[in-house]
Amino acid sequence: MTQPTAATLPARDEIDARYKWKLEDLYPTDQQWEDDFAAARRLIEQFLRYRGQVTASADRLLAALQAYEDIHRRLEKLYVYARMRSDEDQSVTRYQAMADRAQGLHVQAESTMAFFVPEILSLDETRLEQFFQELPELRLYDFFLQEILRQKPHRRSPEEEELIAMAGELAQAPGNIFSVLNNVEIRFPTIRDENGQEVQLSHGRYITFMESPDRRVRRDAFFAMYETYGKFRHTLAASLNAAVKKEIFFARARRFSSALEANLFPDHVPVDVYNTLIDTIHEHLPLLHRYMDLRKKLLGVDELHMYDLYVPLVSDVEMVIPYEKALEMVKEGLRPLGEEYGRVLEEAFQSGWIDVYENRGKRSGAYSWGAYGTHPYVLLNYQENLDNVFTIAHELGHALHSYYSDREQPYIYAQYTIFVAEVASTLNEALLMDHLLKTTTDPKRKMYLLNHYLEQFRGTVFRQVKFAEFEKIIHERAENGEALTADVLCDIYLDLNKQYYGPSMVVDEPIAMEWARIPHFYSNFYVYKYATGFSAAQAIARHILTEGESAVDRYLSFLKSGGSDTPIS
Repeated sequence: MTQPTAATLPARDEIDARYKWKLEDLYPTDQQWEDDFAAARRLIEQFLRYRGQVTASADRLLAALQAYEDIHRRLEKLYVYARMRSDEDQSVTRYQAMADRAQGLHVQAESTMAFFVPEILSLDETRLEQFFQELPELRLYDFFLQEILRQKPHRRSPEEEELIAMAGELAQAPGNIFSVLNNVEIRFPTIRDENGQEVQLSHGRYITFMESPDRRVRRDAFFAMYETYGKFRHTLAASLNAAVKKEIFFARARRFSSALEANLFPDHVPVDVYNTLIDTIHEHLPLLHRYMDLRKKLLGVDELHMYDLYVPLVSDVEMVIPYEKALEMVKEGLRPLGEEYGRVLEEAFQSGWIDVYENRGKRSGAYSWGAYGTHPYVLLNYQENLDNVFTIAHELGHALHSYYSDREQPYIYAQYTIFVAEVASTLNEALLMDHLLKTTTDPKRKMYLLNHYLEQFRGTVFRQVKFAEFEKIIHERAENGEALTADVLCDIYLDLNKQYYGPSMVVDEPIAMEWARIPHFYSNFYVYKYATGFSAAQAIARHILTEGESAVDRYLSFLKSGGSDTPIS
């Protein structure tokens, strides 16, 4: 089977089961989810027995830590299953409701257990060391406890912590509203493809249209996309504004100087790192401007427009890649990572880890996710082009990072920080690119690949830093009391595009609405990690390709370390 090519998107039940993930590996039935939900709620209520007793003795501390861990592990599994079921088709309200209930139970847990961290913060180093001597099993939690103690300047009283926890459910609203609006309510029009056939525009098909050699198709897709978002501009601005204010509220509640500082704190990343990244990219914007000059020249256009950014610079290269062929390309590209890595990849391909094709109501984009104790999952909206082949490699990098981390670490250390997450994904892309460049003999195809490599730098470094700068600006504006209206957001975003792409680019007015379709802006200060991860991955890939097994062993040790140490240690 190749990807569905109907003019309109298929319904979920029209997709072959071979191309759907098996969420039954999490919960075989919805009823088992309900049973686990009820069990988790009972455990949360029972946790109150530890109030005032968490640090009473080494035994009580260990019991409280184990109960805390058990509750969070269950909550994670409940939410992951419900949210991924909802992502299959966001028009199905049953799973939206289950995800909301799981989210609400998490908030209830945080509120009920709000005394836990403040009581641990009452420990001093001497008493903690005494507990370790009395009960060696507590040593497992040493790093976990040290991370809690690091939060001391930013924690409040138990009563205030309970109120902050209770605000957690409200805090999810902006992202949830955006997700439903973006994936369910917003409907895109049809456009005519290269053959004159009317085809519905969608999130998944947009880039395929933007890579079309027919400039009319690219232009039509570009204007149709952003004119559609423009009809919802005020609602989308209100949603993003609420997300920004949520971050500011929690930052101030935690006594951070800014939302940026608050979001970098868990990863041990100084604010200077974020600012230096933006400054460094500014210094090197002339390189991006030169690339735009080259793109304009090779495309042979009088004016380079925003809808000319994705079309390959090399014409007459057929790169239609069915899904099964894409899997073979990824497997071969990642062969330098060793036999075991290859076996796990094969398991991912064959055992229901991946949800492949786009259907009506399905969440846009791609991600890897999962819950401790079961294999990871990957959501795709596969289109038969080279970019989507790299997306498979990227998301499988995340998935195998989680696989190794979960396998080697206890639950409390299995979750690696987002700061290092993009290393594993972009390393896979680097190895795949190296393989394709080495095995491609046709000069035009090799030029096509080099063009794609340049686009990876543009998209993963320059574009993501542009996003990061946009986030920094809008948070600072809001922190200074300025309103984030649709007009303000559009003006900021349009100016950044002009600055980044330079004088050779005609920055078409509709691109000012691009901020409205970026889901990462609801995961505040996330996108800069693509640029730092990409840079680190290039260096690691060089070591793997030149040193071989010793470098692979070091890299796999990194994947297996999970969250057991600080990310920049």
